[in-house]
Amino acid sequence: MTVEMTRARFDELVEEALDLVPPDFMHAMNNVVVLVEDRNPDEPSLLGLYQGIALTERNTDYGGTLPDHIFIYREAILDVCQTEDDVVEEVIITVVHEIAHHFGVDDAKLHELGWG
Repeated sequence: MTVEMTRARFDELVEEALDLVPPDFMHAMNNVVVLVEDRNPDEPSLLGLYQGIALTERNTDYGGTLPDHIFIYREAILDVCQTEDDVVEEVIITVVHEIAHHFGVDDAKLHELGWG
């Protein structure tokens, strides 16, 4: 059963999840924007997606590049949750997971650490 939640409330949860990221990590993030979308058009069940060049892969040619994007997919997250508490937890996990990709952490390591 899908959780019902307004877009505004979901956006608040994403902002709250971002507030939980330690300041040192937030300050280290560079040229990245976090966006909430309803679904990924190619993979509708995808909860989040990082598109860009991870900090660990950037070199001197990186200048002038458009911002990386972290997408958090609202409807997909609501689909897998049963309660608002589940949504809060899944948003945190998804935000941390995608930020970790910005820092060059791959899926295997994230799963190993419990952020899969």
